[in-house]
Amino acid sequence: RDRIEDVPVSTRQRVEILKMLYRDAEILIFDEPTAVLTPQEIESLLTIIKNLQESGKTIILITHKLDEIKKIADRCAILCKGKLVDVLNVADTSVKHMSALMVGREVSFTVKKQEHDFTEEVLRVENLSVVSQDHVTVVDSVSFRVHKGEILAIAGVSGNGQVEIADAIAGLIPIKDGRILLGETDVTNLPVRNRIEAGIGYIPEDRHSVGLILDFSLKENLCLKQYYLEPFSNKRGILQEQVMLELGKTLIEAFDIRTSKGNDTIVRSMSGGNQQKAIIAREIHLNSKLIMFVQPTRGLDVGAIESIHTRINTLRNEGKAILLVSLELDEVMQLADTILVMYNGKVQTIRKASELTKLEVGEYMMGVHVENN
Repeated sequence: RDRIEDVPVSTRQRVEILKMLYRDAEILIFDEPTAVLTPQEIESLLTIIKNLQESGKTIILITHKLDEIKKIADRCAILCKGKLVDVLNVADTSVKHMSALMVGREVSFTVKKQEHDFTEEVLRVENLSVVSQDHVTVVDSVSFRVHKGEILAIAGVSGNGQVEIADAIAGLIPIKDGRILLGETDVTNLPVRNRIEAGIGYIPEDRHSVGLILDFSLKENLCLKQYYLEPFSNKRGILQEQVMLELGKTLIEAFDIRTSKGNDTIVRSMSGGNQQKAIIAREIHLNSKLIMFVQPTRGLDVGAIESIHTRINTLRNEGKAILLVSLELDEVMQLADTILVMYNGKVQTIRKASELTKLEVGEYMMGVHVENN
């Protein structure tokens, strides 16, 4: 008798499968079914899919997770830029070969981290609470710190308060209680522009609605957070086109942003990967002390993912403080120095990434057990 909105995502997916079976469907299409599941829920769902296949159902699985393809698929059709590249027998190929076909070159997700002592505090969040517009507490007394040269990753099933934490730090939503300090500066009540000027960079979850103005040109988007400052505007407030062009050219080259018309490309026409590169280029150019990445690789191909992971790790090695919010556990485990796990708006644990396994993180994400931090 539970309402569907109150049950876990994995249970909702089982309901969808039952609906398909009730209609006696012979062909079942699963589109990124594991995107927001814990490792335990993923294993359970893959078992269900395999059982359906063994019972005679035809399964079409759309996914970018190549390890899942290796686990349950018989054949794999590789697409690149909307075109069919090859159809492979999964048993006869490797993850490395499939990823190379997807992007046209070999891909490596290994990052080399420099040693840091994590003594210089950049961000401190104290007892942060956020209430949604419908008066539900979505972040409940959350506290943590991020240090210079540290990647702190916030993990959790979608909808457990992770995004709201980042939005609150950026000043995009009001908070109920708590304090946010950037170094020695209390930014809790500062407007968004003042937080940017204090040194907070933000790559948001929704690059279309929050990160970019889609009908503006690339150069205009790259200057969005500086247009009112000299030399981008003169003392009369008139935009300096040549300065904007020069910055655009520099960032396009430095971040390998691929476009059809360079600076004058309308951002709406760019691929998701290049849109994301543009946002990252803009935020890094600001030389922020803290850079927040929320779902930075969502919807991107493995080549773009590799590029962004490398960029995040480079920033970390340069001494930037990084707050990473991601639903991709592989991404969290690969990049993070410290992992904070959220469940139902509360902190389940904060531990060094080296002390946690993927399965343990999954248990915390499901609220199986909690630690006092």
